[in-house]
Amino acid sequence: MADLTLDTARKILDAAFAKAGELKLKPLVVTVLDARGVLKIAAAQDGTSLMRAEIAHGKAYGALAMGMGSRALYQRAQEQAYFIDAANTMAQGRLVPVPGGVLIMGDGVLLGAVGVSGDTSDNDEICALAGIEAAGLKANAG
Repeated sequence: MADLTLDTARKILDAAFAKAGELKLKPLVVTVLDARGVLKIAAAQDGTSLMRAEIAHGKAYGALAMGMGSRALYQRAQEQAYFIDAANTMAQGRLVPVPGGVLIMGDGVLLGAVGVSGDTSDNDEICALAGIEAAGLKANAG
């Protein structure tokens, strides 16, 4: 598998929402980007708060832009705040360095990233991981 298809992105999104329902989480936004950073699919559950779509996109975008899951970006921000701040400045504020942005891998190849926002960052990440795994792919949360 060299490309992330729309059908696969839908599976990721649906499974992430299913996991959120199972865990009874707050309403989420799920965004799936391909390896080029192009939006494949995004959806918001009823009742999400403002800016959740932008945050979900920023988690996925940051993972792709920096080549690591957003949990690793969060760790790096703790250790090297100036570096992450500088990188976010260069990215025009589009990085959201907290858990919930997960790289999507298939056969050792980067296919894209999923970003989830709406509940705690840890719960967002759980849903992203569930979506990727349900699609039969490997996840790299950092």
